Amino acid sequence: MIVGLDNGSRTVAQAEHLLHQVVEALGLSSGIVGCTHFVRTGDLPHVACSLTLAGHLERSRLPEGVSAALGDSRTGPDAEGAAVAAAEHAARTSGRVVLFPGGDDLPGTLTVGELLDRTAIDRVVVLAQPEPPADDVVLVTNGHVRPVWRDGLMTLLAMPASGPVPGARIAPAEVPDPTPCCADHVS
Repeated sequence: MIVGLDNGSRTVAQAEHLLHQVVEALGLSSGIVGCTHFVRTGDLPHVACSLTLAGHLERSRLPEGVSAALGDSRTGPDAEGAAVAAAEHAARTSGRVVLFPGGDDLPGTLTVGELLDRTAIDRVVVLAQPEPPADDVVLVTNGHVRPVWRDGLMTLLAMPASGPVPGARIAPAEVPDPTPCCADHVS
């Protein structure tokens, strides 16, 4: 089952925090898949979440102010955004994957082959390169791996990383704590 969750989060960081709150409130363990989704419902675009569940959803255990969508059932004022997130996750057409099997145990450096063997990630794509990286290419995770759903597959978008041998190292395209646009020249 996939449940959609929404509390009107304005940022990805707020939505990730919501996901972790819900996982804790529901007492879920590893092996789940949790995503963030950019949605446009109501007055403003925002970030909703989706989460796989192995069993029944106890709505009373959800944090206060969280709307939910599970199948045809909707609760809360942001249920429309929750439903969009759940549908995108179910179709595997969109969503930024925050929680996934194997994601908590990743070292700072491993090969692409090790990543694919240890996690639920189906493939790695290097931006602006037509072919996938070889299994022996080193991936520098920086402790931050956020795959996306693409073509029905959990896909890690990567980019070349610095190192002594060009093309021998890659890193996830999404970096932790990116510098906001205009941060260096806003007065």
